[in-house]
Amino acid sequence: MTVAKYRVLVGVHLVLFDAQGRVLLGRRVNTGFGDGLFHVPAGHLEMGESAVAALIRETREEVGVEIEACDIEFAHVLHSAGRVQMFFTVRRWTGLVANREPEKCSELEWFDPARLPHEIVDYCRVGIGEVMAGQAFSEYGWGSARD
Repeated sequence: MTVAKYRVLVGVHLVLFDAQGRVLLGRRVNTGFGDGLFHVPAGHLEMGESAVAALIRETREEVGVEIEACDIEFAHVLHSAGRVQMFFTVRRWTGLVANREPEKCSELEWFDPARLPHEIVDYCRVGIGEVMAGQAFSEYGWGSARD
């Protein structure tokens, strides 16, 4: 008997903090997933793309700031059914944060990570919480008490 190999979609997420320690969230619109809810700047790996390259690309495309590979720090990985969500932070960036995809994001706002909005994608809330707690790994959506 042959067992099918497990395939996952890999997402990269930037937990971007301002000087006051607030995290940047954008309200999703017209995406088909989580519309009306907040989420960190994020995207999926494209074929042949590394996680760091995807994070740099997505950050530039979504919020218009430039980040360098040497400033990216791995913070957390969240495994959910069919997906691996990688969360990163950065020590510094250049440019001004701006909504570069208004067709997919209706607003950008900075939030205290201890007081995230109620209207946030569930796994994103979990991921930010794990980043803040310094936890490297979590699972979500497998029916555990933490879901």
